[in-house]
Amino acid sequence: MKVFRKYGILALLFLVGSFSFSVSAQKGAKASSKYPAGKVMEINKDEFVKRVFDFEHDQEWKYKGDKPCILDFYASWCGPCKKLSPHLDEVAAEYKDKLYIYKINVDADRDLAAAFGASSIPLVIFIPQEGTPAAARGYLPKEEVENAVETVLHIKK
Repeated sequence: MKVFRKYGILALLFLVGSFSFSVSAQKGAKASSKYPAGKVMEINKDEFVKRVFDFEHDQEWKYKGDKPCILDFYASWCGPCKKLSPHLDEVAAEYKDKLYIYKINVDADRDLAAAFGASSIPLVIFIPQEGTPAAARGYLPKEEVENAVETVLHIKK
C-alpha cells in the first residue's frame, strides 16, 4: 500500500504536469525483444516494466524504449475504448516502424492502471523518445491521435 501511495502521487504529478494534450523522457535503454511492426501490442505489467518504465523501482521518469510510444489504458467493456481501438490500429499500420503502440487492460493490470491514474478510460499517453509525455482522457478521433503523433512524438508520416 505504501508503494502505491508513493507511486500514485508520482503518477498524479506526472499526469497533471504532462496534460498538455487534451481531448479537443528521457531516452533510456533500448527495449529488447521483438515487436510486430505496424501492430498494436497488448502488454502486461511485466512487459511494461521492460519496455516502458520500471515504476516500482525507478524514482525518476525514464522511458526505456528505442522509439516513441503510445500507451492506451483500456477495458474490454468500455464503449469509448472500443471506438478508439480501430484508430490506433490504423495509426500503427501507417507509422509502422516509427513508433510503438501498447494497450494495457486496466482490469487485468489494476496496479499498473492505479500507478498511472487510469481511473477514467480510455487514457492515452503519448511518450516521445525525449521530452515530456502528454496524456488525453476519453475518446480521440483519428485526426487527434495523428496530430499528437506529429506534435508530441515529433513523427512525420
